[in-house]
Amino acid sequence: MTDKIVILTGAGISAESGLGTFRDEDGLWTRYDLEEVATPEGFARNPGFVHEFYNARRANCARAEPNAAHAALARLERDHLGEVVIVTQNVDDLHERAGATRVIHMHGALSGALCAACDHRWPAPHVMQTADPCPACAAPATRPDVVWFGEIPYHMDEIMNHLATCTRFAAIGTSGEVYPAAGFVQLASDAGAHTVELNLDPSSVVSSFSETRPGPATQAVPDWVASLLR
Repeated sequence: MTDKIVILTGAGISAESGLGTFRDEDGLWTRYDLEEVATPEGFARNPGFVHEFYNARRANCARAEPNAAHAALARLERDHLGEVVIVTQNVDDLHERAGATRVIHMHGALSGALCAACDHRWPAPHVMQTADPCPACAAPATRPDVVWFGEIPYHMDEIMNHLATCTRFAAIGTSGEVYPAAGFVQLASDAGAHTVELNLDPSSVVSSFSETRPGPATQAVPDWVASLLR
C-alpha cells in the first residue's frame, strides 16, 4: 500500500516567519474585532475597513519568508516515495514559495479576489478597494477570496477523500478549536491512519492523536520529516 501523508497546517507554522497567530497575546484576535473583519456581516457594514485590514495582511505576507518548517514539507513532498498532500488553514502562500505544489487552501488565499455578486475569481492586486469593479460583471462587489466565519471552507469533498485514503495524518501549528479542521484527526484515525500532532503547545484535540511532537515548528517539522525520509 502506498504511504499517503495528509498534512494539516495552521497559523503556528507561519508564526516564525513573522505572521502571528490569531491567539497570540498580541495576535490579530486581540487587536481587531473578529465580527468586523472576518464575517460577511462585518464586510457588509464596513467594506472599506475590511479591505484595509486585508491589504495590511497582504503586505505583511509579501514581506514574510518561508521558514524551515515550510521548506521541510516541500522537501517531504519532493523526496517521499508516496503521496503528500498539504491542507492549510492559512491564507498565506509560504508553502508554495517554499516549493510545495500540492497545497489545498481550505480558507482561501490573500492572493485571490472574489466578486460577492457573481462569484468570479481573479488574482488580487496588492491594494483592494470597495469601489473596485469585478472584471466579469463590473459590480463594485470585490472582496478578498478568503473564508470568513459562518462560511463553508473550500474543497471539502477533495479534503475528505484524502483523509479517507491516507496512511499518515499530521497536524502542524493548529489550535484544534476551529471546525471542521479540528475533526480531521478523527476522520483520519477512523480510516486507519497513524496520526501525529506537531505543536508548540498541545491543541484542544491532542488526546485524539497517536503521537505528539512538541516544539516550535522550525525544529519539530524538519526533525519529523527527516525521520520519515530516513
